[in-house]
Amino acid sequence: MANSPGQFVREVRQELSKVTWPSRRETGMSVVLVFVMCVILGLYFLIVDRILVWGMSLLFG
Repeated sequence: MANSPGQFVREVRQELSKVTWPSRRETGMSVVLVFVMCVILGLYFLIVDRILVWGMSLLFG
């Protein structure tokens, strides 16, 4: 049998109370880490792309 909407809301609140939310500092560090990884991967793919373009231009003129 399906739960009532009130029961559902109570269960959601109960589950949300169990969640451990990151602190402001942890969130900031995660944002910085994601940004740094995006820059590193962007530079990596830029270098690989340039090498492949250079190799193709040597190969096909």
